[in-house]
Amino acid sequence: MQNFKLNLRTEAIILALGIFLAGNAIGDGIVKFKKLDRTVTAKGLSEREVKADKATWPLKFKELGNDPSELYDRIESDTKIIVAFLKNNGVKDEDISQAPPILVDQQANMSYSNEQVRYRYKANCVVTVVSKDVDLIRRLVSRQAELMRSGVAIVGNEYEEGSSVNYEFTGLNDIKLEMIAEATKNARSTAQRFADDSDSKLGKIRTADQGQFNIISRDNNTPWIKNVRVVSTVIYNLKD
Repeated sequence: MQNFKLNLRTEAIILALGIFLAGNAIGDGIVKFKKLDRTVTAKGLSEREVKADKATWPLKFKELGNDPSELYDRIESDTKIIVAFLKNNGVKDEDISQAPPILVDQQANMSYSNEQVRYRYKANCVVTVVSKDVDLIRRLVSRQAELMRSGVAIVGNEYEEGSSVNYEFTGLNDIKLEMIAEATKNARSTAQRFADDSDSKLGKIRTADQGQFNIISRDNNTPWIKNVRVVSTVIYNLKD
């Protein structure tokens, strides 16, 4: 019986010692893993100010009337005046497109009463210019009031703010690689400063995300000037 108790005590001591040693091994493993996993995440910014290289200009006009045939004659006349204005000032034929007019029967609209409707039909029309010559379009936009002298009133949307022209920058691919390289370089500079401050050495890149490019107008007054921006995120290893 005494030998049995001695064996149990011995086995308990061995088990406790094993658990203690295993615990130390696991603890050492966690510490080593954390040391090996030392990293720094840095973000790098690259920005460019560029000029738009594409302009889309919808010239919208309306006509009112009670006789659809007469209304379409006026629409055709207005369209010819607008197209002539554009072509005489340097806009190419292939840059001009005409959409079919949208005819609205206002009398059929239940929100109107017979007393309110002076003209039964309203036609919404648009001639659209899509051009790479942004400077030309800008000049013509400032002269569109000349169309009023010919009896054509270009109308805007009262619910829209800013310019009626949509300016775009389509040359992103020409500057994309250069901007990514600059953003990555800036990220490395940030990571290097962190490494120096923490008495570490900057290692190799672990992972990198080039980020998404954003192209926005510089401001509402100069929508043909665009800001191109990208932020890259890079994770570097750190070494002692």
